[in-house]
Amino acid sequence: MRIFLALALMLCISTANAAEVRIKDLVDFDGVRGNDLVGYGLVVGLNGTGDGIRNAPFTEEIMSNILERLGVNVTGEQFRPKNVAAVLVTAELPPFARAGGRIDITVSAIGDAKSLLGGTLIMTPLNAADGLIYAVGQGTIIAGGISAEGNGGSVTQGVPTAGVIPSGARVEREVPFDFSHLSEIRLALRTPDFTTAARIEAAVNATFGDSVSRMIDPGTVVLDIARTGLRSPAHALSFVEAIRVEPETKARVVVDQRSGTIVMGEDVRLSRVAVSQGNLTVRIQETPIVVQPNPFAEGETIVVPRTSAEIDEEPGIGLAVVDSGASLSELVSGLNALGVAPRDMIDILKSIKAAGALHAEFVVR
Repeated sequence: MRIFLALALMLCISTANAAEVRIKDLVDFDGVRGNDLVGYGLVVGLNGTGDGIRNAPFTEEIMSNILERLGVNVTGEQFRPKNVAAVLVTAELPPFARAGGRIDITVSAIGDAKSLLGGTLIMTPLNAADGLIYAVGQGTIIAGGISAEGNGGSVTQGVPTAGVIPSGARVEREVPFDFSHLSEIRLALRTPDFTTAARIEAAVNATFGDSVSRMIDPGTVVLDIARTGLRSPAHALSFVEAIRVEPETKARVVVDQRSGTIVMGEDVRLSRVAVSQGNLTVRIQETPIVVQPNPFAEGETIVVPRTSAEIDEEPGIGLAVVDSGASLSELVSGLNALGVAPRDMIDILKSIKAAGALHAEFVVR
């Protein structure tokens, strides 16, 4: 089943490579980017699944600070609640976010809390890399899992110590950026490639009928706003991002050893090679025997080791020949003809690469 799934993924990728893609799906526009935010806050209202104060003293500290800001004097008091948890709050401030707008936030426990399910995040400032506050988060957490336990066992599904709050933060400060006065805008390719960058340059120039763009390097194409004849950079980008080009990709084989997934690009090629595969299994079994003296006799009880070892070698599947310059479909057919499992196929591909017969980048994750 996994072999057929891997084959379906390969065919989908091959079809996608031959299709034209919008420029907006291939590049990032200079200046149009988000900013990461982070904050440190407190979640309350947990059903006994919060931090243990002895193991997380920072939870008691932030709780005391919040209560004192609200006018509650807690100096010298000892807290032992089980319904609060210290958390880190992260978010991304999207480009051109305006004050008063809302963004999603992610909440993650940093103490020994068992679950954030049903908790409420108390007003938490979110700072950017410059140390300034750009948003404030607050709201009820939607946890990503559930956990239950008893005296004799426990069960956990998902990750109950992390959750999200949709639209849980309000933007308080805007990122200053004068986009309207740019004379040039750089298009940064997400996957740098000389051929793709050249095709973007040619497609944009052909659409405008003028040399409005130029390739600087495999990852950058510069767009001249004035030569486009449009009113503003925003109008120019709205026009350019819809232009379609056919991206070029490297020949690449990606394998995930944990799940046994194999994905191969359309341009993967092989030199003529013969492949065979077999398994060798070594079994060692310990069956110790207890020897003891007869009743009322002198002596002591001892354990005598007994080891059984055997080696099983499968007969193998013979040799399968893959011709030189084989295409993706021919390569898949040749490997499937071996009748091996996906994990064995990963080892075969690694060996072919080591032999110098696989002409593609080999990525192991």
